[in-house]
Amino acid sequence: MRVSEKYSTLPAEDRSVHIINICAIEDIGYLPSEGTLLNSLSVDPDAECKYGLYFRDGRRKVDYILVYHHKRGSGSRNLARRVQHGDAGPAARGGRQDQPLPGKAGPVGAAEPEPPLDYHEDDKRFRREEYEGNLVEAGLELERDEDTKIHGVGFVKIHAPWNVLCREAEFLKLKMPTKKLYHINETRGLLKKINSVLQKITDPIQPRVAEHRPQTTKRLSYPFSREKQHLFDLSDKDSFFDSKTRSTIVYEILKRTTCTKAKYSMGQGEGRRKDSALLNKRRKCGRHGITSLLANGVYSAAYPLHDGDYDGDSVEFNDRRLLYEEWASYGVFYKYQPIDLVRKYFGEKIGLYFAWLGVYTQMLIPASVVGIIVFLYGWATVDENIPSMEMCDQRHNITMCPLCDKTCSYWKMSSACATARASHLFDNPATVFFSIFMALWAATFMEHWKRKQMRLNYRWDLTGFEEEEDHPRAEYEARVLEKSLKKESKNKEKRRHVPEEPTNKWRQRVKTAMAGVKLTDKVKLTWRDRFPAYFTNLVSIIFMIAVTFAIVLGVIIYRISTAAALAMNSSPSVRSNIRVTVTATAVIINLVVIILLDEVYGCIARWLTKIEVPKTEKSFEERLIFKAFLLKFVNSYTPIFYVAFFKGRFIGRPGDYVYIFRSFRMEECAPGGCLMELCIQLSIIMLGKQLIQNNLFEIGIPKMKKFIRYLRLKHQSPSDRDECVKRKQRYEVDYTLEPFAGLTPEYMEMIIQFGFVTLFVASFPLAPLFALLNNIIEIRLDAKKFVTELRRPVAVRAKDIGIWYNILRGVGKLAVIINAFVISFTSDFIPRLVYLYMYSENGTMHGFVNHTLSSFNVSDFQNGTAPSDPLDLGYEVQICRYKDYREPPWSEHKYDISKDFWAVLAARLAFVIVFQNLVMFMSDFVDWVIPDIPKDISQQIHKEKVLMVELFMREEQGKRQLLDTWMDTSRTPAGPCGNHSPPARPDSPDSPGGAP
Repeated sequence: MRVSEKYSTLPAEDRSVHIINICAIEDIGYLPSEGTLLNSLSVDPDAECKYGLYFRDGRRKVDYILVYHHKRGSGSRNLARRVQHGDAGPAARGGRQDQPLPGKAGPVGAAEPEPPLDYHEDDKRFRREEYEGNLVEAGLELERDEDTKIHGVGFVKIHAPWNVLCREAEFLKLKMPTKKLYHINETRGLLKKINSVLQKITDPIQPRVAEHRPQTTKRLSYPFSREKQHLFDLSDKDSFFDSKTRSTIVYEILKRTTCTKAKYSMGQGEGRRKDSALLNKRRKCGRHGITSLLANGVYSAAYPLHDGDYDGDSVEFNDRRLLYEEWASYGVFYKYQPIDLVRKYFGEKIGLYFAWLGVYTQMLIPASVVGIIVFLYGWATVDENIPSMEMCDQRHNITMCPLCDKTCSYWKMSSACATARASHLFDNPATVFFSIFMALWAATFMEHWKRKQMRLNYRWDLTGFEEEEDHPRAEYEARVLEKSLKKESKNKEKRRHVPEEPTNKWRQRVKTAMAGVKLTDKVKLTWRDRFPAYFTNLVSIIFMIAVTFAIVLGVIIYRISTAAALAMNSSPSVRSNIRVTVTATAVIINLVVIILLDEVYGCIARWLTKIEVPKTEKSFEERLIFKAFLLKFVNSYTPIFYVAFFKGRFIGRPGDYVYIFRSFRMEECAPGGCLMELCIQLSIIMLGKQLIQNNLFEIGIPKMKKFIRYLRLKHQSPSDRDECVKRKQRYEVDYTLEPFAGLTPEYMEMIIQFGFVTLFVASFPLAPLFALLNNIIEIRLDAKKFVTELRRPVAVRAKDIGIWYNILRGVGKLAVIINAFVISFTSDFIPRLVYLYMYSENGTMHGFVNHTLSSFNVSDFQNGTAPSDPLDLGYEVQICRYKDYREPPWSEHKYDISKDFWAVLAARLAFVIVFQNLVMFMSDFVDWVIPDIPKDISQQIHKEKVLMVELFMREEQGKRQLLDTWMDTSRTPAGPCGNHSPPARPDSPDSPGGAP
């Protein structure tokens, strides 16, 4: 194969550039003269190829880019420039790639010795040549460009011709629109009028995108087939397969094209002996192409191109710019997303993510409205709340027991008046209603998303699509190959000790070769091979969960010690705000730790998944998601779980407190309960994570990277700076963008937020509102990141959001249980009901606070635990009060748990059971009432099947008519001279003596 033919399939007369392997010339030290350089380019070649979107001929579109690093000296850049602007001699045109180029046998001159051979670089170059040759054999067209403005980086442009696109579309069973148009069933009567009114109302918030307009007709789709090309509208072949589909097809070819050889793997001599590690690395290339080559560093990147620039006055209009103006701009935050255009540009998987995020954000609107109403109800009724009024009443003069040993003194309950009033904002009867509402909201959201997902599947022609098993990952293939080689070496060792029977040598060679080819097909990784990785996963996850618990314990100790230290302060204002100060600082510490551990746990989860060596990318992604979600769930919610269910539960009583490490006394809840503190904890962590982790990092880090690139450009030499300022090719600009890292981080932050909204919503009704405000910004932030800051990802077909849906359902079910326990055990809702219906003398809440407090005789303090200043309140205290249900000191069984405690506990448990079962039943009822597939969509799918059958029946009838016409024409007599035709058979129906 000629050098030029390897990377170009145009006729020789049409080529304006003769492309050669520049890297190979540099490796042997050959510098051609001016007379042997290539033909000069036409005027302004960059404009002709639309700045890298097309090949040099300006006709073939670039569908994919491969990027590699190559080493070249100071003279190599001049060589590359001369290669583009010179004239090629016959020696260069006639040379073959597998033969030594001129100058290989010896040095060009005495002053220019041959550079030392780099086995690593030479091996990578050899593998690139073989792989690219295999791509050409697969039908792709390639063009190399090493004369780039990025030093040491080369690009291979890939174009898929029409025949390759048709072949691969048939292999992938891509549904393409046919010529057949049909009308979509429209609603009639009252529904039609309502829809028209809604369309007029929502018209200002609709994006100005053609794909977003309501469609009345739709093209019938059918899996592409080369035999049935007449069914499809092929009038414009250039636009029949859009850029997203073309890049998907090329990527499938790149994944399955193999690279099986290496330059020194079978060679003798120094190369093999010098670097055995290189041979081990080389073997990893054995089965699959681009994934292995990227993992081994043969190529540094592979990506499809963006459609063009998104900003500028002279920029041609394209889908990327349209997305930037109508989707990725903060000025259109109030508009719907152009989901169909997002799918057209980025593919179904990313389109489904943004569609799900849009549905989730829309569903937060009614939840936010109800949450605001619940909050306003608590605000309006705070002055009518009898328990908080009793706590704030100075006349009651209730003296409370110290909150810590020795340093803390007695205190008045009225000093906690502000906390009690604030608690009523979230701890009121409306909270129970809101918890039930949010449980039903979660079930409705899931059903609404399933219906929306089905509509998108119908609109995007994904009905009937089933994901096929993906190619094995490069790491899995390398591990299987390593195992097969070990197995083969063991078999060879056994054969050495066993005498061989005389056999046919040729047959033995053939069997050995076939065994080597199919070796990795027979070998698979079993649970025994993965057992060390599974054990490491289990130990590591348990250890990291233990680290999270240890950090929470450390924060608890900080809270206890800080409260004791502040109690010794002489300032009355400091001592009166001890609880608020300790709570706020502890929550901030928790927030910082959560953000840091989130990043650490994400890296550890990826490492743990890698050592498991999953077979496919889908399996890898699902395992990574499960580990990352488990660790981040524990990390984010452990401090909140502590405040909700453990703080103030196991503290003991005055005179018999529970201590941590025999030094730190467990902290207590405020007289109004721990719900207010839970609200503070939840709000600060939720808002902090959204503000810092989700928004500030996503905005600040890209800005910082751009600023660093600007500083580097500023410190470059003037010549390099002028070169960088020049307009780069499209593939050079896209190479400087960040690579796409998957949707896992995007989904993860939203799922964690969904947990904040649903799990502890009983303590913070405003959580949906803050989530809504965050998501309005998050949608545009993610959109801008995808359009402007990331390389264009490969489009992936998907009909659902995968494992994330199961996680959402699990969080929704867990939310019902947690809210039941929050209402029952964290709030005072159940104790109030029990007091109102069992102990109240007049049927009101008067006396409730006194009922929940027990008495303690200060003479029963343990030695060294009594307050050091017992007269801090100005009088001597004999009896202090504490929140618990215990017998008084004058009782026969003093300080034992009273009957009231068991009555309240029974009521709490009964409420949990009733609430959980009732809400679960209502959620399942919502799930059952709302069908997964909308009725109109099921009718349209059925209509498509009927139309497809009619289309094929009509085609079959046409073929039969054509065949009958042809047969009738062939049987017509030739005339009076036509006596040479064979006589008709007597039994033929067309003959005179045939059947009537």
